[in-house]
Amino acid sequence: MKKVITYGTFDLLHYGHIRLLERARALGDYLIVGLSSDEFNEKEKHKVTFQSYEERKKLLEAIRYVDEIIPEESWEQKKEDVHKYDIDVFVIGDDWKGHFDFLEKEGVEVVYLERTPEISTTLIKENLHGNK
Repeated sequence: MKKVITYGTFDLLHYGHIRLLERARALGDYLIVGLSSDEFNEKEKHKVTFQSYEERKKLLEAIRYVDEIIPEESWEQKKEDVHKYDIDVFVIGDDWKGHFDFLEKEGVEVVYLERTPEISTTLIKENLHGNK
C-alpha cells in the first residue's frame, strides 16, 4: 500500500482544500492528514483559526479522500511522521516549494501541488471582514 501524508490548518474548509486532498490521495492508496493543532497554529504559525481543531477535524473526517487524521504539533514532527507511518509520498502546497526537500533523504517522494489560485482562507477572512 502506498501511503501519502499532507499537513495543514484547513481552517474555513473550501474547495481549494478539497482539491488538494483529492490530488494528494490520487498519489497513493492511503492519505494521512497532519492537522495543525490550535496551539501549534497560535505559537508557531502565528495564526488564529476561525474554527477549533475539533471542528476542523470533524470536517476533514467527512471527506472521502482522507483516511486518517493526526495532530500536527511541531515543525520537526514531519521527519518523525514519515518513519512512524511508513510514508511513501509527502505532499504540500507549492507555496512551500523547497522547504521539505530534506525528506527525500529519508526515502520519501516530495510533491508540491499547485494551489487553487482563486480561493484561500485568507481571502475568505478578508471578505468576511470587508477588506476586499
